[in-house]
Amino acid sequence: MREALDKELNGLVAEALRMLSLVREMTQEATEALVEGNAEKARGVILKDKEVDALELKIENQAIALIARHQPVASDLRLVFTIIKALTDLERAGDYAMHVAEDVLLLAQEPPLKKYVTLPEMGKRLLEMMDLLAKAVAERNAPLAREVLSMDDQVDGLYEEVTRELLTYMMEDPRTISKALTLMRVARSYERLGDHLENVAERVIYWLTGEVEKKPEDVY
Repeated sequence: MREALDKELNGLVAEALRMLSLVREMTQEATEALVEGNAEKARGVILKDKEVDALELKIENQAIALIARHQPVASDLRLVFTIIKALTDLERAGDYAMHVAEDVLLLAQEPPLKKYVTLPEMGKRLLEMMDLLAKAVAERNAPLAREVLSMDDQVDGLYEEVTRELLTYMMEDPRTISKALTLMRVARSYERLGDHLENVAERVIYWLTGEVEKKPEDVY
């Protein structure tokens, strides 16, 4: 009985990591499409969102079936609920990667406002967050998950930096307003994607420690 439960739990974890990997691919390719002005690559990201949605439904059904069959308790039950709750955040993270790609399609129609530096850096930090998350889950390592929380602060800082820069462009040259607003949407999508990764990290910490961990600004 225990062996069967462990096998199904490991299968759930593997599928959740596959979903995280897919979101990572979308984020990386959306960022590459932004830098390259590559509309074809952006369209590929948009198509992958359907894979993420299908995987979310599949994993959720597997988790519900596991609960019905095995009635897990303690850390096993925490793991199952961590995965179920993380699915929503991963699906939303995929949506934001898709939103970046959708905006790339608009941006690719004209020459870039400037060479992109801060936005690709945001994308890079998000990839690092996802790599840390995957490692934290695979190694059952709560300190690694806590690193994800601190990295989200870096993404937030870059978001504020690029927003200030784009506001300056708009004030100095009203002709840049439309393009700058699109780039601000890209930055906002990256920032929100990071927030969802932060949520997943908090749930991973709860699974591994039984403790609810929040950053100071999340506590009211």
